[in-house]
Amino acid sequence: MTPVAVTPETFDFVTIFMSADWVVKLVMIGLALSSLWSWAIILEKTVRFRAQNREADRFEDAVASGRSLEDVAAEAGERPEHPLPRMLQGALKEWRDVRAKGPPSEGQAAFLVQRIDRLLDAIIARETARAERGLSVLAIVATASPFVGLFGTVWGIMRAFQAIAVQKNTSLAIVAPSIAEALFATAVGLVAAIPAYIAYNAFSTAAAGFGGRLENFADDLSSAIQRRLAERM
Repeated sequence: MTPVAVTPETFDFVTIFMSADWVVKLVMIGLALSSLWSWAIILEKTVRFRAQNREADRFEDAVASGRSLEDVAAEAGERPEHPLPRMLQGALKEWRDVRAKGPPSEGQAAFLVQRIDRLLDAIIARETARAERGLSVLAIVATASPFVGLFGTVWGIMRAFQAIAVQKNTSLAIVAPSIAEALFATAVGLVAAIPAYIAYNAFSTAAAGFGGRLENFADDLSSAIQRRLAERM
C-alpha cells in the first residue's frame, strides 16, 4: 500500500468514500439506499396519517352535528376512500335491506347486528393492515443498519492493520485514512438507523391509535343501529 499525503481534504466525506475499499463502498451505498427508502416511507406515512386524521375529524363532526346518518353518508359520495364513511354506508345498506322486508323479528335483528359487526371488523382489519404497511421496512432498517455499518467498520480496521503491516510503520498518517473510512461506515449506519427507529415507533403508535379510532366509531355505529332496531320492533 503506497503512502499518501494526509491533508484536511483527506477526511472530506466524498474523499473518504472515493478512497474506501470496494467492500466498504458497497456497505455505504447499501446503507444510503436503505436510508432513502426509509425516508420515502416516513414522508408517505406522515402525509397519509395527517390526511386521514383530518378527514376523520371532519366526518365525526358531521356525524355529531345532529344530521341524519343517511344525509352524512350520502354527502361522502358513492365510493369514499376514507374508512369511516365506508363503515357508515355499509352499515346503513345492511339496515335498509332488513327494513325493506318489514319490521324485523328478534332473530333477524340479532343476525343483522352480527352481519354489521363482521362488516365493520373486516374494514377495520383491512385499514389497520394498510396503516401498518411499510413499518416492517423501517424496523429492518432500524435494526440492521448499525450491524451493516459495523461490518464496514471491522473491514476498515482490517485495512488499517494491513497498512501497518505493509508499511511497517504505526504512524497515524498511514492508518488514519483507513480508520476514518471505518468510522464513516458506522456513522452512515447510524444515520440510516436512527430516523427509521424513531419513525417506526411513532408510526406504530399512530397506526394503533387510528385503529382504535375506527373501533370506537364502529361501536357507536353498532349501538345506533341497535337503537333503530329496538324502535322498529
